Amino acid sequence: MQTIRSLDLLRDGITGLREGGNRIALVPTMGALHAGHMALIEAAKRPGTRVVASIFVNPKQFGANEDLSRYPRKELADTRMLSEAGCDLLWMPPVETMYPPGFATNISVAGVSDGLDGAARPGHFDGVATVVSKLFNQVRPDAAYFGEKDFQQLAVIRRMVLDLDMGIEITGVPTQREDDGLALSSRNIYLDESERPRAVALPRALGVAAKAIAKGEDVDTALNIAREALIAAGFEIDYVELVDAETLGVPDASRERRLLAAAKIGTTRLIDNLAVEGHQ
Repeated sequence: MQTIRSLDLLRDGITGLREGGNRIALVPTMGALHAGHMALIEAAKRPGTRVVASIFVNPKQFGANEDLSRYPRKELADTRMLSEAGCDLLWMPPVETMYPPGFATNISVAGVSDGLDGAARPGHFDGVATVVSKLFNQVRPDAAYFGEKDFQQLAVIRRMVLDLDMGIEITGVPTQREDDGLALSSRNIYLDESERPRAVALPRALGVAAKAIAKGEDVDTALNIAREALIAAGFEIDYVELVDAETLGVPDASRERRLLAAAKIGTTRLIDNLAVEGHQ
């Protein structure tokens, strides 16, 4: 696996990977890799495709009081995991490459960015859209892979790619979970011994609510029961909402719906989501 930190060398490396007509698949990450990221690499490994991963802890998607300074950075372990998983090239740009002096461009995707995490973390999805658009321009992939755990992020990227005619195939990969159901996340390492067992209340509450809604039970009642379960487990809730899976707007039982939640336990903010089957 090549590890590249220079934009000129990256372009040379991508040209080499394309030899013989290979496609390029990109897996953007912020590092601190785990099995969820490896599932993205595995999904990207198709015949005739070379896999590029990026690691860049993007300062533009962290708010003023968020955890940029303590976000886990594990370069050696990450490099080893990617190499063992069969990644072909690792792109690790420095901050000055991504945001050189005088950088003045911002990508904003309205609608899908507005509620949920967009409301709880103002400016977050502008930072996501801006850095992903830069990564797309640098790597110029044919396809890119993102985890469904960050479902709103996935919706934002899909909208951006469609609106800007980027011509990149965007694939969402199902959320990878611990044995007890907790979604894998780089931030799970922040959970202490008392918080970790209580954190499983998040996927469990969503699971109960999703089943109830799928059976045609009252949506507000199901959401309130989920909220009460989270509060009982010690969570502070940002949101628990049922939305349209594409627009993230008002849901319609005839279309795919998604149940999304964000909540904090101790100092750790967790997000999760589940698909909700239509009720006939």
